[in-house]
Amino acid sequence: MLVIWRRYNAYRTPTFPQFRTQYIRRRSQLLRENAKCGFEPGLRRQYLRLRGQLLALRYGPLSEQSSFRASSVRSSRTTLDRMEDFEEDPRGQGARGHRRSVSRGSYQLQAQMNRAVYDERPPGALVPTSVAEASRAMAGDTTLSENYAFAGMHHIFDQHVDSAVPRLQFANDDKHLLACCSLDGTLSIMTLSTTPPSVKVVLKGHAGPVTDFAWSLSNDIIVSTSKDGTLRIWNTEDGRCIREVRDPEASELLCCTFQPMNNNLTVVSRYMEYLCSVLQVGNTKHLLQVVNISTGKKVKGGSSKLTGRVLSMSFDAPGRILWAGDDRGSIFSFLFDMATGKLTKAKRLVVSEGSPICSISARSWISREARDPSLLINACVNKLLLYRVVDNEGTLQLKRSFPIKHASQPLHSIFCPLMSFRQGACVVTGSEDACVYFFDVERNTKAIVNKLQGHGGPVLDVSFNCDESLLASADSTGMVIIWRREQK
Repeated sequence: MLVIWRRYNAYRTPTFPQFRTQYIRRRSQLLRENAKCGFEPGLRRQYLRLRGQLLALRYGPLSEQSSFRASSVRSSRTTLDRMEDFEEDPRGQGARGHRRSVSRGSYQLQAQMNRAVYDERPPGALVPTSVAEASRAMAGDTTLSENYAFAGMHHIFDQHVDSAVPRLQFANDDKHLLACCSLDGTLSIMTLSTTPPSVKVVLKGHAGPVTDFAWSLSNDIIVSTSKDGTLRIWNTEDGRCIREVRDPEASELLCCTFQPMNNNLTVVSRYMEYLCSVLQVGNTKHLLQVVNISTGKKVKGGSSKLTGRVLSMSFDAPGRILWAGDDRGSIFSFLFDMATGKLTKAKRLVVSEGSPICSISARSWISREARDPSLLINACVNKLLLYRVVDNEGTLQLKRSFPIKHASQPLHSIFCPLMSFRQGACVVTGSEDACVYFFDVERNTKAIVNKLQGHGGPVLDVSFNCDESLLASADSTGMVIIWRREQK
């Protein structure tokens, strides 16, 4: 029951987070008191179903990721606030320089809560029929193809023209705030709420191409990586660089991601090449590293050596498993210790020897009809690959593949953020033929739902806003297109 309340708690009194905490505490107290009285299980399930429908009508449907973000132990405060508190109050540091605002016990309790949600049903288990029928009734009679029909281009951004835009992403749970990075060494934050849409701020400071970036859960900071060997932390409001973390060996930093339940921790991919002066041969060393952005220090035990350059990473929604893909065609799974930040290598899968793994997206539920933990993979094999996660160590099993043009470019793909009330589930990917493709992963034949054309080069990345009313896509020429979905 607490899971439903936590999912929507972030929407209550947004300017007074202490009231949200008080609300959850009071609800917990009432649960304990009412548990002594005892209730019929069927009545309890009916209440939860009605409660969930009323909350969805009041606040709108939530994406899977936002549901887990709402249950984060640190969601009531912004990432920027925590960083500033750390710098102003050195007493918040432990003996090793790590901040102790959340105890080890708190992390372990949160991990147990996450497991309870994540393991609620076995893989492939169906939602009860009555719930499925109610979901379809809420969706109406529109098909998946009709749902993802687009009226055309809403706006075009060209501030990075002539330099590829490898990554773009809407802010978390936001309709109108979008960011992208460019190989020209800058990042842009754009707002789509103005008429016309405009560039809010340009983030300047990197001395080399920007390879990746990530929004914090509260959207107050962005972390970026660059081939100049630095990780930078930016204030998204004024574009100020808050901190620069320079790699000791000046390694190229290729990608980054936040730990979803603790935004103080960021995982970074490093690429280092050493030349032996005696043998005149190249020896490569490729690392994943967990970094505490409040201190700028590496987390002890939070590093691992891989066989190739790490090009893509993704956590599962609870933050317990991290997958990393390299340029030699392998995907590694790591178990993440919520209490210490330690990474433990678990499994390895060779997708295609020598084919770079450009993109990894994780999803616990394909649709509201069935829980099916999955990974969406772009791997330079002229296919978009969908894998099923078969155990708690991140073992992967190929489920489906979809034909696209993908031989060499660093393409990315996404799951549609809203778990559809309709039958079927949709994914979106870029392609080297300058098109954006929509696929229904549950349709056995003619899986293409939609195809968008308008780019002048390979489409490198795509991103939906939180309610799927807008889709952004970026290409190798530096163009960013905002597509508007048809309103029914």
